Amino acid sequence: MTTSNRVVLTDIEGTTSSISFVKKVLFPFARRALPAFVKVRGHEPAVRKWLDLVATELGGMCQDAMIAEVMQGWIDEDRKHTALKALQGMIWADGYRNGDFTAHIYPDAAQALQRWHADGVPLYVFSSGSVPAQRLFFGHSDAGDLTGLFSGWFDTEVGEKRDFRSYDRIASEIDVPAARVLFLSDVVAELDAARTAGMDTVLIDRREDYPEARDTDAANGHRRLESFEGIDPAV
Repeated sequence: MTTSNRVVLTDIEGTTSSISFVKKVLFPFARRALPAFVKVRGHEPAVRKWLDLVATELGGMCQDAMIAEVMQGWIDEDRKHTALKALQGMIWADGYRNGDFTAHIYPDAAQALQRWHADGVPLYVFSSGSVPAQRLFFGHSDAGDLTGLFSGWFDTEVGEKRDFRSYDRIASEIDVPAARVLFLSDVVAELDAARTAGMDTVLIDRREDYPEARDTDAANGHRRLESFEGIDPAV
């Protein structure tokens, strides 16, 4: 039975899952694997298109080894580049399939997402990681395969996460008025953009990721919670 006419849109890193997993497991894994991945699979069309895009941005003809080195630097900078995110997703797919790791998810987040889905609340993801990477993440989580909980996925191809127009586009694509969308994130600037688009917001301010609690001023007026407990999409 549906308990709410609202939908939930959630971030991943720092929201459903720890920042440290991404920083300490996924990013280093992709950085180490990137040169060999480019060398072995660089001829595949799905890989080639992203390498060529980066080469064009770098000013023209570049050897693949140089492109890989540049992207390793982007990983170190945590740059939100669509080509990098796409290739990282392919690399992580190998890691998940080989059982090198499972994706961390906070138990309270897994339980809430499962409960909301059972209650008929549509769930969506908006993350800077590519959509394939998002699916892999939730498909190989510590809580098992959670992909069936979600009705849709959005990455930076819809726009930057700190741009209110991205949230306008998401509301349009899921055909729901922005006022009916509850956006969950640990990043205040993202919540600001969603609020500008008309969405309701909650700042997830986990002590594991943010040792110093962000007060009302730091939260910029967004409702603040330290976990998914206490979130009721019907309210």
